Amino acid sequence: MAARKGWGKKEVVHQPDGTIRRSQVVTTFGPGAMVDLIGDAILVGGLDYWLYGAKTVIQEPRLRDHLAERLQRIGIMLSFENAFREPPACDDKAPSKQVGVSTLEFPQWFVCQSPSCRSLAMNKALELKRRPGSDDKHYVHQCNRSTTSEAIPVRFVGACRRGHVQDFPWLSFAHLGKERCGMPDLALVEGKTGDFSEIKVECRGCGATSFLVAAMRKNSGLTCDGQRPWLGGDHEGCTEDLRLIVRTASNSYFAQVTSALSIPDEKRELEEAVRKLWPTLVAATAETLPHFRKIPEVNAGLTGYGDDAVLSVVEAIKTGAAPPREPLRTAEYKLFVNAPKEQPGELPPREEPFWARRHDPEDGLPDGIHSLVVAPKLREVRAQVGFTRIVPMMPDMQGTYESGVRTARLSLAQDWLPATTIQGEGVFVRLDEAKVAAWESKDVVRRREDALRAGYDVWRRDLEKRAGEGEAVPPFPGARFYLLHSLAHLLISAISLECGYAASAIRERIYCARPTDETGVGQLPMAAILLSTGTSGSEGTLGGLVEQGRAIRSHVVRAWDLGALCSSDPVCALHSPADDPAERHLEGAACHGCLYVAECSCEWFNRYLDRALVVPTLGHDAELAFFSVRP
Repeated sequence: MAARKGWGKKEVVHQPDGTIRRSQVVTTFGPGAMVDLIGDAILVGGLDYWLYGAKTVIQEPRLRDHLAERLQRIGIMLSFENAFREPPACDDKAPSKQVGVSTLEFPQWFVCQSPSCRSLAMNKALELKRRPGSDDKHYVHQCNRSTTSEAIPVRFVGACRRGHVQDFPWLSFAHLGKERCGMPDLALVEGKTGDFSEIKVECRGCGATSFLVAAMRKNSGLTCDGQRPWLGGDHEGCTEDLRLIVRTASNSYFAQVTSALSIPDEKRELEEAVRKLWPTLVAATAETLPHFRKIPEVNAGLTGYGDDAVLSVVEAIKTGAAPPREPLRTAEYKLFVNAPKEQPGELPPREEPFWARRHDPEDGLPDGIHSLVVAPKLREVRAQVGFTRIVPMMPDMQGTYESGVRTARLSLAQDWLPATTIQGEGVFVRLDEAKVAAWESKDVVRRREDALRAGYDVWRRDLEKRAGEGEAVPPFPGARFYLLHSLAHLLISAISLECGYAASAIRERIYCARPTDETGVGQLPMAAILLSTGTSGSEGTLGGLVEQGRAIRSHVVRAWDLGALCSSDPVCALHSPADDPAERHLEGAACHGCLYVAECSCEWFNRYLDRALVVPTLGHDAELAFFSVRP
């Protein structure tokens, strides 16, 4: 408790039970997420229940235009100028009910802490009392006439793959297959060892008992009610099976975050110039535009832009369409590839959000690596578009989530998305495209790709079997992506040993595209990775990652050594994606001992990994590896 003076008297200020960083509200603890505080369990409210003092709007036109088209397909219109907002900024020393993210108590079922009681009851049947010597309140259960005990939120809830969540139906589950008794008295019994197979809910009124393991099985007989309490108790139709999950488990919330680097965008700059001159340019045609350029104001605003470019933007504005843009990562890749050579003593301008230079090491680059770009200044905007539970929904090669029915909504009425800005640095490593293409054409690589595709097909069939209508499943990414993704993980582990940042602070960004897409249409081939680190503060980072990037050869050697042998070999090296009883169908030679990194570092939930494609691995032909010889 804290006190502050005001108008001659002390005002009591209740301190919050816990704190969450604004950047965390866009990822781990976004709308619909379940959070454990010191004495409470809550559900984060949707955007309709976020209360602002001063609104912090984030501008990132490329990301806005990219998301607007996809969200429109599911009936969500994104604001043009105010598409992204940072979560409300609160003062922990002076909390106010008028500013912040609203939450609700969830779950509403509680379990008595007394070992001899363990009764299950809803919060409305419990007594709310203050703790001695504190303003904190807690629920109390009346075990018998003379004994009371504290009750805490039950750690299990019901959820489905589409993101719905609800209190688990304890009453109906306890009497599963039986007629419900007239005087139910439920208790949660966890057994002597606490093993999940021993946890059961029993009704002391009639003796009915059900083990929670039954709720984990497929076709358990429980159906989701389509509840969306973070949207104010809203419901929608749902036919998914209701799954029992632990509130704080990692599969209870998978945020879908799409990001973009803030890079120079000539098309956007031209659009802004045209909008400023719109009263004049609204009548621009191929015949009239040369005459309009004679007007000093128009001539100054359109200097450097050709007539065709100006007219295409004018037409786009008239029709309400955004000017055509390249895919997010394709545009970023081109900018990195065309970065000018680094000059001695050159420093990034203070006002520029993006600054990158090609670095040519004195000892040369390892065989297979085409170029290295260091980026002392990077600005990345991350926006949450939705979330899922139980099973994560993976992005496509451009880092975008297709708007399928499994994407849970963040609001019912808002035209903006929660976002955060990350200031940092990065190292861009581009592989030699000719050598990647030659490697992909090897018979040994094609056979390995077929084995990985077989595992993917098993995973996809299982997903589609349980999926509802409109399920969006990303296509098989191919050996090229497995190579890049695995190399990124190995380099994260190798560089973190020297750069001063923990491996969990380094994040990957994959740039991958074959010369033709899955339909045979030609596209810009890409084979590169960006390793970056950053903070949500305004000052960015200290340059440790960039400096270590300059010594890329030594880090590639260390990565090669890390991947050559795993502590779980030969089991890890000889893992079969299609025949794995643990259902790790999207990984080849990969496990916690070699390739897995922290979830905050990996965009793909530690899937699509195989170190055998990067370095020679036990039980595999050395020709399978892209780096077949130690650099």
